[in-house]
Amino acid sequence: MASRPSSANTIDGILRRSAARHPDRTALVFDDRSFTYRQLDDAVSAAAAGLVARGLQQGDRVAAYGTNSDAYVIGFLACCRAGLVHVPINYALRGEELRYLVVQSGARAVLVDPALSERIDEIRGDLAEVEEIVPLRDADDSLLQTATRPAGQFTSAADGDDLAQLLYTSGTTSKPKGAMMSHAALISEYVSSVIALDFTADDNPLIAMPLYHSAGMHVFMLPYLSVGATVRLMATPDIPEILRRVEADRIGSLFLAPTVWVPLAGHPDLATRDLSSLRKAQYGASIMPVTVLNRLREQFPGMQFYNCFGQSEIGPLATVLRPEEHEDRPSSCGRPVFFVETRVVDSDGNDVEPGVPGEILYRSPQLCRGYWENPAATEDAFRDGWFHSGDLVTRDAEGFITVVDRIKDVINTGGILVASREVEDAIYTHEAVSEVAVIGEPDAKWIEAITAVVVVRDGRSVTEQELIEHVRTRIAPFKVPKKVRFVDELPRNQSGKLLKRELRSR
Repeated sequence: MASRPSSANTIDGILRRSAARHPDRTALVFDDRSFTYRQLDDAVSAAAAGLVARGLQQGDRVAAYGTNSDAYVIGFLACCRAGLVHVPINYALRGEELRYLVVQSGARAVLVDPALSERIDEIRGDLAEVEEIVPLRDADDSLLQTATRPAGQFTSAADGDDLAQLLYTSGTTSKPKGAMMSHAALISEYVSSVIALDFTADDNPLIAMPLYHSAGMHVFMLPYLSVGATVRLMATPDIPEILRRVEADRIGSLFLAPTVWVPLAGHPDLATRDLSSLRKAQYGASIMPVTVLNRLREQFPGMQFYNCFGQSEIGPLATVLRPEEHEDRPSSCGRPVFFVETRVVDSDGNDVEPGVPGEILYRSPQLCRGYWENPAATEDAFRDGWFHSGDLVTRDAEGFITVVDRIKDVINTGGILVASREVEDAIYTHEAVSEVAVIGEPDAKWIEAITAVVVVRDGRSVTEQELIEHVRTRIAPFKVPKKVRFVDELPRNQSGKLLKRELRSR
């Protein structure tokens, strides 16, 4: 394939340049397998050639459905090198939710962990456009098997302006939106991440959070590969194993969502493991309780904490609170990163004074191009040259941002955004339910626990456990309510609008 003028401005080009600088340095370690930068670059080329050999063409969408692995990383980079559009899917999704993402993206192929292949089989009849189901690993003819076979040089088919990923995100409706991320946008975000988080080749990071999530892949995995670090990868964020790995591998950098940091802070193994190697600790994707943060900072005074804030549409890193800024502003999410401009405005679009709540707007080369096949949502989010985030914040005189609330009715549970309407629709299918409102309530483990407030139909009865089990069969496990409250009526204003804020304050 002939190279294109701006092919250097591609995600796979990052790996190629790191391989040229550090060919024999270990790039990626997963289980008992490891790749040098040269080996990883060769594996990506072989995998890209394998995908093209299956008939996939530039611009085709390829869904990825699996837990963290070396194969998952290679799959993403191979799609980038082949000019394909990667579509990461939360591995907890199944049934209709899984079907919707594969169909809406128009994916022609699905990369899947064999352990999850039955879920694809269950909906296979509805995936008319899917021509290839490719096992990621642990199977004959897997992507990993193809990647580790000798292959010739494969020239990148992508351009910086081409789409690299569709990052699906839920809003207030039940249908997720696919944020269209170009190679150039994500590379800008990688630069911002490296600068704001002080990444170096010697950090020795451990990645335990899911790579289907934009933070795991785009704030940590690719930025660390760009600086030539050795990245150690875990399949899932198991706390005892994280602590063991930090000690055994002398991990220097660790990113966890607050829903992992919180139980980790109270885990008995914390007192028995040697964590002296850990110098950089990043948190984000949901709000970290200040009490837990302060406890960790006191227990590990030599550890530098970074608060990472943003959303998928901006790659996702928008602001960072640096270690030296935590003492004075532990509840802040920091200031904009290198490639991000912000405004804080009122409902009329006017800039607010410092300390006054308003919606945060973004302007940045990191931003997505819009939402896949959803011009209405794109037009609504991008207005007057700015992206409207839907997040209510305050900004002080020095530019530090503090999140107040979400304007949209989105629940952040365990660092994953869940649209309340999705849960409500599932609950409404129970015949005993008259009305329901789903909210997020503060929770020591989940930060925000999905809570259903239910009005039961006259003459009917249902228990909390019966409702939870009913919902469990219809939506992903992380969307199932943790609690159900029964009330006689839901609070509404004079026009009949549901007052969820009042429910949250009870």
